[in-house]
Amino acid sequence: MKHWLVALALGLATAANAQQIDYTQKVNPFIGTGGHGHTYPGPSLPFGMVQLSPDTRLKGWDGCSGYHYSDSLLYGFSHTHLSGTGIEDYCDVLLMPVTGKPSWNNAEYASPFSHQNEKAYAGFYSVLLDKYGVTASLTATQRVGLHKYEFPASAKEGHVLLDLYHRDIVNNSSLRVINDSTVVGMRRSTSWAKDQWLFFAMKFSRPMQSRHVALDDQDKGALEKAEGRNIKAYFTFDVQQPLYVKVAISGVSEEGALKNLDTEMPGFDFDGTLAAAKAAWNKELGKIEVKGGTPDQQTIFYSALYHACLNPNLYMDVDGQYRGTDLKVHQAEGFTNYSVFSLWDTHRALHPLMTLINRARTNDWINTFLVQYKYGGMLPVWELSGNETFCMIGYHSVPVIADAWQKGIRGYDGKYALEAMRSYAEGARFGMQDYIRQGYLSMDTQPESVSRTLEYSYDDWCIAQMAKMLGQTDVYDQYMRRAQSYKNVYDASTGFMRGKIGGRWMSPFDPTEVNNFYTEANAWQYSFAVPQDVSGLIRLHGGKVAFTRKLNELFSTEDKLSGRHQSDITGLIGQYAHGNEPSHHIAYLFNYIGQPWRTQQLVHQVMNTLYHNAPDGLSGNEDCGQMSAWYVMSAMGIYPVTPGDGRYALGTPTFDEVILHFEDGKSFTIKARNLSPKNFYVQGVSVNGKPQAHSWIDHSTITAGGNMEFTLGAQPNKTWASTDATSPRSSIDEQRIVAVPYAVSASDRFKSSMQVTLHTTDPKHTIFYTLDGSAPVSGKTLSPNAKAYKGPITLTATTQLQAVARDGQAFSQIMQTPFYRIPTDKTIQVLSKIHPQFTAGGPDGLIDGIRGKDDFRLGAWQSHYPGNLEAIVDLKAPRQLHQLGLSVLQDLGVWIWYPTQVEFFTSADGQTFTSAGVVKNTFSDREYGSFTQVLSLPVNTKARYIKVVATTHGTIPDWHPGKGEPCHIFADEIIIE
Repeated sequence: MKHWLVALALGLATAANAQQIDYTQKVNPFIGTGGHGHTYPGPSLPFGMVQLSPDTRLKGWDGCSGYHYSDSLLYGFSHTHLSGTGIEDYCDVLLMPVTGKPSWNNAEYASPFSHQNEKAYAGFYSVLLDKYGVTASLTATQRVGLHKYEFPASAKEGHVLLDLYHRDIVNNSSLRVINDSTVVGMRRSTSWAKDQWLFFAMKFSRPMQSRHVALDDQDKGALEKAEGRNIKAYFTFDVQQPLYVKVAISGVSEEGALKNLDTEMPGFDFDGTLAAAKAAWNKELGKIEVKGGTPDQQTIFYSALYHACLNPNLYMDVDGQYRGTDLKVHQAEGFTNYSVFSLWDTHRALHPLMTLINRARTNDWINTFLVQYKYGGMLPVWELSGNETFCMIGYHSVPVIADAWQKGIRGYDGKYALEAMRSYAEGARFGMQDYIRQGYLSMDTQPESVSRTLEYSYDDWCIAQMAKMLGQTDVYDQYMRRAQSYKNVYDASTGFMRGKIGGRWMSPFDPTEVNNFYTEANAWQYSFAVPQDVSGLIRLHGGKVAFTRKLNELFSTEDKLSGRHQSDITGLIGQYAHGNEPSHHIAYLFNYIGQPWRTQQLVHQVMNTLYHNAPDGLSGNEDCGQMSAWYVMSAMGIYPVTPGDGRYALGTPTFDEVILHFEDGKSFTIKARNLSPKNFYVQGVSVNGKPQAHSWIDHSTITAGGNMEFTLGAQPNKTWASTDATSPRSSIDEQRIVAVPYAVSASDRFKSSMQVTLHTTDPKHTIFYTLDGSAPVSGKTLSPNAKAYKGPITLTATTQLQAVARDGQAFSQIMQTPFYRIPTDKTIQVLSKIHPQFTAGGPDGLIDGIRGKDDFRLGAWQSHYPGNLEAIVDLKAPRQLHQLGLSVLQDLGVWIWYPTQVEFFTSADGQTFTSAGVVKNTFSDREYGSFTQVLSLPVNTKARYIKVVATTHGTIPDWHPGKGEPCHIFADEIIIE
């Protein structure tokens, strides 16, 4: 009996000790606030609606979160922030405590501050404002931010300045003073979210002594109501004691904000609110308990888990009302609504991590997806405050749904979810119908065509898995064929996923070049993006030996990035780029070829060289938790290479012990024997006491509870999990497709004749083609017009060539590619500098009669950069001229401005030119979007030579993120009538 009591006492003591661990103190919210991490240091609750944080930067790429560690000036504290994005938004409803006479100018009311007087941990932030001597402390509930302002003893009165004009473009805003301590209002703004609605309710801990409201920075005195685009106000208080301000937000209404405020924070108990915030974070962070490692490693881990649990964000009032993607108000029924879905990033590791520790929330997120489909007509791509931003590529809510369903997370209608998944995949957005028709995307149909093809293929595989689990065999077969579309952009001659223009490979080709065929990447980083069919990718390379050589070369090449500068491509090991998501699974691919020791080596290198306990401790954008989720998963020794297959590849653990605590009360323990800085190679693995020969573990094994133990050593064990039978398998073995053929030619334009050859990825396949615009095959039947390809084809006229490959009775999809016979009645001499990535085929691109589409990336546009566009056209003989023009494009988001003017000159001899006139651009030079126009000039003269000089807009202005850089001029045709 005594032994039993001793054991019980020891057990209770152990449990109490576990409860006493304060994980919030292991979090360093400043990680990622420097470098290009784009995180913020202020408090939020797990997945909370309020993110209350200081703002130190108003604009620019490194100001996306509103804060950058290199700054020394603080504008105030706003209530919404984005964690680690690459586009700026949020920072709504700014408050700033000040002394003296307040200014309406943010440059004047801002205060210097020092990091020495700054403190933050999970749920808390404080700073001393040097200009005013005010110490500001912040904490939060789910929907309410709480400020504590301690003014200096010398201050007789203090003010709280409210700036509703802060940061993004305000369409409309309002303010209403309800009583001497309560203010409500609204701001409707445009930035990344094109129409963001935000309502707020603010209460002070004591009555204001006076107030001043300004419209357009003009003081209007003690207004009770104000409406306009630029509203600011300040409220004056006796500040002998600390002043508290609580602010609730809502996407629905002022009434909703007030209800949120009164429900979640009826008083001004800062210490109690902070204690509750810490308790919420300790509960969340305590879901993964780590033991061992260095203090820095523990801080990096828990800071990563903290950042992984900031998004998605609650987007619903306490009464269940929320604003949907139709921007109308709805009532949530049986789920909690969320926002901020960075799915291109987070489908890879963050959402799989949440299937382990946040199954209930995963159901909420998927139900949110489905109401976005119901009311907004589509599943989210990158949704923000009820606005679909269409940022990034793919339809990556699909793998989140398929992965959850596969793992038994099914608190939603599966058939309705499949309907929603198919709706996007069979729609018309972003080249989808071109992708379906030809089995790939090409640059003439969609920018970032290689990356889109690869990501669409994986998403299609996820739809196939969902269909299979729901018993819809026909849908499964259809999407398994689509899941192999990656084969249509693989170039066997180079071993890379390569861009196509029509049916021709983009040439010249350099795999290090960052260009518009890829999304924030190059061919090196995207050529391994086939998680759904690693075996098929290995076969394309010619087998395991060749694939292994290529995979090793990715990490060892000394070739540098080339082409367009892309800030997101960071954290380089060779051409592997850990700072951006397309690379995140690649180190784990060595498991699939029987070399898990190489995975262990590379993962260990990444974890110890690219993550640090410092403001610049992330190698790239945090991207709403994905960068951190990679670390959390990898530190546990597991990683989801293919979300949707229910399996994790094994890596190498960072800690002596990790305990996963699940929502159903079960737990799973991962132990590491003999772990040390040098002992990171896996010698063997056991699961629940039984030796495991393979280098993966099923999700169901983990969630059933139990343990896994790694035995580690200083040297790689090259025999463990080295066979096909012991390697994880990712393979499409049914419904295999025939890859489309491709054409090879000097160009797609010619003046008299051109030879074209046709090829297949498999030389055993035969090719059939047509030149008359008809399809060479219908279903499984060859067209009567189809010719068997036997050798080079000579073209003498503009032609739409179509071709298919055949393997036995199976045909590929139809490749079609145009060839243009261009006019020979004129020549051109381009005197200005053509940008090498946007040549439109060379100088003749300005006189070939081929016009560009609205998207500058689709091939027919020519960039002149830097400086003016200047060219001379020779008509070969004097001609009567009636109209001269230059077709140009503007897209400020990518630094393209219309020329300020175009001047046309004429000449009889090509030496002496006379001005025919000037056409001024009258279109706004501040209008975002893609626009085209022809700057044309009526003339009535005879000449042989026409000179065109388009004057550049010059240097990008200070209000633009590209400030100080030269503008581009984009033109597709010099028009001569």
